[in-house]
Amino acid sequence: MYDVKKIREDFPILSREVYGRPLVYLDNAATTQKPLCVLDAMRQEYLNVNANVHRGVHYLSQQATDLHEAAREKVRQFINARSTAEVVFTRGTTEAINLVAQTFCEAFMKAGDEVLVTDMEHHSNIVPWQLQAQKRGIVVRHLPINDRGDLAATVGGDLPTQAVPVGRDSIAANLSAFLTDRTRLVSLAHVSNVLGTVNPVADIVKACHERGIPVLVDAAQSAPHMKLDVQQLDCDFLAFSGHKMYGPTGIGVLYGKEEWLEKLPPYQGGGEMIDQVSWERTTFERPPLKFEAGTPDYVATHGLATAIDYLQAVGLDSIEAHEQELTRYCTEQLKTIDGMRIFGEAGHKDAVVSFLVGDIHHLDMGTLLDRLGIAVRTGHHCAHPLMQRLGVTGTVRASFALYNTKEEVDALVAGIRRVSQMF
Repeated sequence: MYDVKKIREDFPILSREVYGRPLVYLDNAATTQKPLCVLDAMRQEYLNVNANVHRGVHYLSQQATDLHEAAREKVRQFINARSTAEVVFTRGTTEAINLVAQTFCEAFMKAGDEVLVTDMEHHSNIVPWQLQAQKRGIVVRHLPINDRGDLAATVGGDLPTQAVPVGRDSIAANLSAFLTDRTRLVSLAHVSNVLGTVNPVADIVKACHERGIPVLVDAAQSAPHMKLDVQQLDCDFLAFSGHKMYGPTGIGVLYGKEEWLEKLPPYQGGGEMIDQVSWERTTFERPPLKFEAGTPDYVATHGLATAIDYLQAVGLDSIEAHEQELTRYCTEQLKTIDGMRIFGEAGHKDAVVSFLVGDIHHLDMGTLLDRLGIAVRTGHHCAHPLMQRLGVTGTVRASFALYNTKEEVDALVAGIRRVSQMF
């Protein structure tokens, strides 16, 4: 049985008050709270095992290295990668995508070559490619969405006049309108941070691979909520962040198939990623160290591993079921409010509900909910192109985690009603 009351005891911050009211934390898509076990693990490492990792012969360095590499193995198991050589530690999803954008474009793209993203991408999966477009003349194209928030495409052209969901039977036909002989990579979100749409990544990967096109998956919004199996997805790259899955900030992961990581050039230069350095030439380590220049945040990797242990102890299937029920319940309750507009009602969505009420500005709604102790996110959610597609400047976003409750959803709904009466 899913015991959310017991789970909440692991997160002391959830028991605090804001403006004299109980905190209702519904900003989990931005960052999650951290369980005591993660904080304790990091504190204990700083107190007892703090030393720079790799190459050190003394006891503390070897202990710290063991913890760091054990974390890499923990991540490998978590995503079912074939080898720890396919697990690169980064500062987060953003750095992981930038790493691929810079190195892949350097090695495999030239002016006129295309990257295909989607209309629902976070800026971290748009701007890195635009920077490469400015530098190398590549072209960034985008796959549209329909009004429900599903990926969509037109069989005969770029305008989504005949948009249909991208799904099992239609995926190849839909993508064929957007994949060209110049498409070198497809990069897309597993789950939209605004719409909650869960994209059919495995089907998209299969369709792309039939044309020899690799795929990068932004899993920042899926890693905390559902099981990830990179071998089953068959994606070529996948990125996620520790801070969105109950781990520390400043740590993340890039998964890359070993054959791709071997071919990509180094991302940064410095210590750790080198084999030999001379004035004449430098040779580099093999992956993953080739992409990990400088001292890593080895305490954060241990914290991330502990967060993974926590997720798995609760059970990702149970977490997904709990959060999907909250999402369904929240959506149903919000629809009872006059003037409610919900953005994103895809057939498969998870853990996010974005909305506006009448003519109330999203910032006003979020600010007044905050005074009631309810923490939601307002604005464009780092997704300006998606806001333009939706025809709004921003939305209010409630996003759920394993510790949220139906009572908190009720508090949100009551708060929205109260704010709405003020306008």
